[in-house]
Amino acid sequence: MNPIVTTSIFVATYLLLSFPTLRVMPVGRPAAALIGAVVMVMAGALSPEGAYAAIDGNTLVLLIALMALSSFLEQAGLFARLAELASASRLSPSALMTSLVFVSGVLSALLLNDTVCIFLTPVVCAVCVRRGLPLGPYLLALATSSNIGSAATLVGNPQNILIGSLGPLAFGGYARIVAPAALAGLVANALLLWLVFGRTLARSVAGRLRVQPTPPEALPRIKLAPVLVACLVLVGYGAGQHLAFTTLAGVAALIALSRREPTRMFESIDWPLIVFFAALFVVVAAFAQTGLPDAAFALAAPHLALYTTSGVAWLTSYTLIGSNLFSNVPLVMLTAPLLRTLADPERGFALLGYVSTVAGNLTLLGSVANLIVAERARPHYELGFFEYLRFGVASTLVALAVGVPIVCLLTAH
Repeated sequence: MNPIVTTSIFVATYLLLSFPTLRVMPVGRPAAALIGAVVMVMAGALSPEGAYAAIDGNTLVLLIALMALSSFLEQAGLFARLAELASASRLSPSALMTSLVFVSGVLSALLLNDTVCIFLTPVVCAVCVRRGLPLGPYLLALATSSNIGSAATLVGNPQNILIGSLGPLAFGGYARIVAPAALAGLVANALLLWLVFGRTLARSVAGRLRVQPTPPEALPRIKLAPVLVACLVLVGYGAGQHLAFTTLAGVAALIALSRREPTRMFESIDWPLIVFFAALFVVVAAFAQTGLPDAAFALAAPHLALYTTSGVAWLTSYTLIGSNLFSNVPLVMLTAPLLRTLADPERGFALLGYVSTVAGNLTLLGSVANLIVAERARPHYELGFFEYLRFGVASTLVALAVGVPIVCLLTAH
């Protein structure tokens, strides 16, 4: 097919993805990707068989399985327990925020950050309303920390799942390199939150008053089976087992143990996100056949000597800007296969995973997790674009400043 036609369809699709509320066609990202995929096939850029072959089933299965596992953990009372503990605690407002940073960060490293934000945003709102705390700082802490924490593993977010499928690093190898960087990013984010909002929280008189601890017997009990199964799934990851089917095995075990139809589990799965991924695989595969991504990467390759400071800076800047212009998932889809041609692909993939994830903190629109937090909190608080931007830019730059050198240090030969 004519590369100009294919490229035109690709660009049009990406405009719809980058501006999902565009007046011309405000259909949202999943529908925009679906339209782009169908047009690519109908125009002959890919055959129907080629379109099916382009879809990475491993990525889709892992996404579905992680969402299902998170649903069982929610039904087990894990998130309700966290809400009650946070509401009943005598922690100061600053200490409560620091706890939120690390709880959301760690959970997002083990589960999809989008799912963690779905369940934790109502928890944060309930705690802040009960204690009379300002919601803005805590919502910012949740959104930014869940993004940073999710960078630590190959199951923390959708783009890292892609990197696990397309890259040379296994679960343990990736975590060994990126988890320390993510931890440093969380520490830096906690300090930044304290510097920016510490005085505001100190003036929150309601946050220091009348918070009586709930008796232990009044706290909801957590069902142990889902938690134990989740721990076994993590052991499987560490042992090098197949990520998607290890997670799916855990979900299957929980369905069997529950001995009832898992209606709630299926309802909790973000099916539009699955459609988005499947369609985007088709759009990117069709565009890749034009040869333009290979040609562009060949021009950039001389600047991508990742054993040099300038090469690392170039890839970091490219990933940061590209993730916010085109969204991190499409950027990873296009970039990951090309990184295999570099002399140091492990460092390249580790940097791509960390930077593309942290880049989501730059703006409110930079990450689906950010949008989830804003939308779920809307009945209680309107988290505005510029309110987010003022903290998001600083959070992104600080997390990159502390994390990128650690990734480079741990991939030094």
